[in-house]
Amino acid sequence: MTIDNPSVQENKRQRLFLVLCGIFLTNALIAEIIGGKIFSVEALLGIPPAQLLIGGQKLDFNMTAGVINWPIVFITSDIINEYFGKKGVKRISFLTAGFIVYTFITVLAATKLPPAQFWLDINGEDHHGNVFNINDAFSLIFNQGLGIMIGSIVAFLLGQLLDISVFSWLRKKTGSRYIWLRATGSTMFSQLIDSFLVIGIAFYIFGNWELNQVFSVGSINYLYKGLIAILLTPLLYVAHYFIDQYLGKEYAEALMHKASEEQ
Repeated sequence: MTIDNPSVQENKRQRLFLVLCGIFLTNALIAEIIGGKIFSVEALLGIPPAQLLIGGQKLDFNMTAGVINWPIVFITSDIINEYFGKKGVKRISFLTAGFIVYTFITVLAATKLPPAQFWLDINGEDHHGNVFNINDAFSLIFNQGLGIMIGSIVAFLLGQLLDISVFSWLRKKTGSRYIWLRATGSTMFSQLIDSFLVIGIAFYIFGNWELNQVFSVGSINYLYKGLIAILLTPLLYVAHYFIDQYLGKEYAEALMHKASEEQ
């Protein structure tokens, strides 16, 4: 059996970290950009509205489109933590937060640019022949506002830091066993904070929502995120298998052991 020399192993480690960071960063940015669209889960599945009684209100599963990408961010975060430790996850988390701020600023600047008249003219009607202002639609969709931007950044960073801490604590308790426990447990805990924090900052502090509305919508978001975290747990084992094959079982275990010893 041929064993990779140290330089080859190090190159593989760096490439793996680069790919994982790319997946993490790309999905976090996409989730922020498409997060302004709210969709009905019941309509997607072709079932009647849920009408769950939470906080004295009947609520349906109306979710932000960002939930398409956030589960990938959670899984990737746990994989980075598994092989590269807390420092690796913190590094990409702060970098991603910086890029999210940059994205919001760029989008805000784009909404302030004066539209070309021909662009308004050729898009002056929708598919039903109604009068349509594409520039107003563009601004309405992308210009989410200061409150949502601040809520997103704070919730993302705090959620990531909590996820990192809980994941590392559970790994110290379980060793190399129970991957599902530390991955799902850390996600469930961190998203409990994230689900309510982003809505509270955006719509209670900067908006006009009541606390019971924040609790109700946050509860729906958390139920969804918790369910997805559980359903996607098998993907962690699939990722572990392919990473171990790529790095080599012994080297992969050495990386995981080193990551687990970080304070």
